[in-house]
Amino acid sequence: MNPKPYEHDGAGDPTALPAALGLGMLAVGGWLLTTARPWQKPGHALTLGLGWTASGALLVCGLALLARCVRTVHGSAADSSDR
Repeated sequence: MNPKPYEHDGAGDPTALPAALGLGMLAVGGWLLTTARPWQKPGHALTLGLGWTASGALLVCGLALLARCVRTVHGSAADSSDR
């Protein structure tokens, strides 16, 4: 049995912070998308366009960041099993 706690075995997961940032970006982008609905509160077209553009950018960037973290974690396991 190993008497050391798990945290002392290594530096930790290097993808934890980017994955959390990606999830946060997805959450903020989704929230922005639900608040910028034209059928609930008609507003100026520029404001609506900026809201949708910002939410779309946050959703795409968050998804890309999260996908990169998943590829990093699962890609390293697949590379080591091929050898």
